[in-house]
Amino acid sequence: MNRRTLLQGAAALGLLPVLPTAAKATPNAGGHVRVAMGHGGTSDSYDPATYANNYIQAQTYGRNNMLTEIAPDGSLRGELAENYEASEDAKTWRFRLRKGVTFHNGKSLSVDDVIASINYHRGEDSKSAVKSLVAPVVDLRADGDWVVFELESGNADFPYLFADYHFSVFPAEDGKIDFSQGVGTGGYKIKAFEPGVRTELVRNPDYWKSDAAFFDEIELLTVLDATARVTALTTGEVDIADKIDPKTGGLVARSPGVTLMETAGTQHFTFAMDTRQAPFNDVNVRQALKYGINRQELVDKILSGYGTVGNDHPISRSNVFFNHDLEQREYDPDRAKYHLQQAGLDSVSVELHAADAAFTGAVDAATLYRESAAACGIDIGVVREPNDGYWKNVWMQKPWTAVYWSGRPTADWMFTTAYAADAKFNDSFWGNERFNQLLSAARAELDQTKRTEMYHEMQAIVRDDGGVVIPMFANYISARRDTVGAPETVGSNFDLDGLRFVERWWKT
Repeated sequence: MNRRTLLQGAAALGLLPVLPTAAKATPNAGGHVRVAMGHGGTSDSYDPATYANNYIQAQTYGRNNMLTEIAPDGSLRGELAENYEASEDAKTWRFRLRKGVTFHNGKSLSVDDVIASINYHRGEDSKSAVKSLVAPVVDLRADGDWVVFELESGNADFPYLFADYHFSVFPAEDGKIDFSQGVGTGGYKIKAFEPGVRTELVRNPDYWKSDAAFFDEIELLTVLDATARVTALTTGEVDIADKIDPKTGGLVARSPGVTLMETAGTQHFTFAMDTRQAPFNDVNVRQALKYGINRQELVDKILSGYGTVGNDHPISRSNVFFNHDLEQREYDPDRAKYHLQQAGLDSVSVELHAADAAFTGAVDAATLYRESAAACGIDIGVVREPNDGYWKNVWMQKPWTAVYWSGRPTADWMFTTAYAADAKFNDSFWGNERFNQLLSAARAELDQTKRTEMYHEMQAIVRDDGGVVIPMFANYISARRDTVGAPETVGSNFDLDGLRFVERWWKT
């Protein structure tokens, strides 16, 4: 495998179907845009180790850049890295830094800034959400304009990792980054930030991208209530709204001056159990819970058909490594009861914590789950939690919770982020020795056939042993007023054009 083949193969892993959303148009510069977002909390901060929701991600894409970027068609391209290359075994990766880039405070971007920004997520004392992603890096150094990574084993997907918003590049001094003021190299500067309320961004006149960051000002608003977001959009109080409730999608589409945008991607909704605690520490109880949910009912009633059923693993059908041969799990009360009997139980009572901050319709989904599980000998008590503070006080704090996942462009990235035994966002606290062995081996395997076999087995392990119920993959549904323009092709790796709307969209 030569360098070009390796890079092309890595890029192919991120391709996702994208639905056209608007006629081709030329962006205009200028204007003020207001955005209502269904994420954000009072615990949000500039600290890149703690980023945990779409609101702070959108803010980050406005004020910061990363080494690489997911393009609208799902491929990978350099951002602060002008280009990158790998050794034949993909154990050494070199990224050449783009010249002429400055921070908002006037400091010129240097290799030292990049190294310090990435090192912030490494080390024993790091509390970063992406610590596991850079754990395989054994050496990180400068070589002129190049940043050089030495890995403990090959990784064909390695450049994809640095498109993650946690790897924002901040100015550094003496090997330490300063994120306290939100200073970055991005298209917008921070004017004001009230965590859990609003962010004001103003355009950076010295932005190095000549074809991006068109708005003069952007106001990001945390509006956790789905109805309030739609009302604000249809009345013209805001210009863009994300996380549109599927049940109101048709109504929003018929609203004068509003365009509904639907994109199929990697987004999925889950119910994560703490596998360290009884009864979730018994695999048979976990299996019973997985057979006790009517997946198609949730797709029909919660997603209103804007999605597909899940199979208790996080790899989407659009992924090149999706296991099409893995039997789809169906609602089956008899098999659920069988697994309860294998656990030595006639019935089981559990509490499921949910809020619409997890995903729009999460409480209703939990209620439907309770109804279908009742026929299986499973009594689910639905606990409605407050929207504010859900991600800090409920997710990964209570034993069983509703969860939103945007997914990741590659199988390795998704598994490493949320299913590896040492992953910070392993929200089921699950560990499987065989899975972790395969995860390490597949990452370094350059033979596509062997790699496919490994990822297929890993999906089966997560489905049958894992601590997460994944009943559905949801299309992204957002909306914008006709006063906002968007490209013909938008990214599907996250909502709102991969959350890059802040620099890709414009005021008409």
